[in-house]
Amino acid sequence: MAKGREWRSETDRAYANGAFIARAEGYPPKWEAAAAGFRESLGARARLGLAYGGAERQRFDLFLPEGVARGLLIFVHGGYWMAFGRETWSHLAAGAVARGWACAMPSYTLAPAARIAGITAEVARACAVAAEAVPGVPVVVTGHSAGGHLSARMGCADQAVPGLRRVVPVSPLAELAPLMETEMQDALRLDGPECAMESPARLARASGVECHVWVGGQERPAFLWQARHLSEEWDCPWTVDPGRHHFDVIDGLTDPGSALMRACLGGLD
Repeated sequence: MAKGREWRSETDRAYANGAFIARAEGYPPKWEAAAAGFRESLGARARLGLAYGGAERQRFDLFLPEGVARGLLIFVHGGYWMAFGRETWSHLAAGAVARGWACAMPSYTLAPAARIAGITAEVARACAVAAEAVPGVPVVVTGHSAGGHLSARMGCADQAVPGLRRVVPVSPLAELAPLMETEMQDALRLDGPECAMESPARLARASGVECHVWVGGQERPAFLWQARHLSEEWDCPWTVDPGRHHFDVIDGLTDPGSALMRACLGGLD
């Protein structure tokens, strides 16, 4: 835990998540095991490694419900744009699939190989290709942490995701400027113009796209501020999920009846 640890800056401490979560190191192995089990359980309804571009990580997995899909939920993973991939999160499609929705999960090129603006462009392309694979249905984009940032970016007026009706950023990074004061800056290489261009809280929400911001009640204060800041700038609802921290706030996506799933689908099903 964080007791006695030295930080390069107070901003590093503010954006450290695992250091303030008990037994944080146990979460990634649990996620990976649950994800592998879910993929196996779906059999042929798990279409894996579909390309949306030519680069190694420009792939997405598509999980299909039984029968005709009623909609498409796209989940964008987090990891501060520097870690993880789609394979760790497959189980989070369970709630959507159980409700008759398809669920797409893209990977993207990680920093420092890509800048955040480039990652945004990759995710936009992934969303467009996934929408082509499940045509004629409403599209919802959600994502967690850095993926919350990317899901919010898909709802900005400068984007045009086909069929997009709703975005649900979970624990999003909506204002990027504070990250310039962290150790992550070595990999992210943010500057003033990119922060302005890539901070959803500074950008207009696209007309006709609804938004509901979600965050855990036990998250770091910086993430509570980020969530509220976006909800205020976009004049949209936000929910503080009681007792949830940064690593378990996404668990509701596995449950078709959860409050988080209801927020994602927003009556579209």
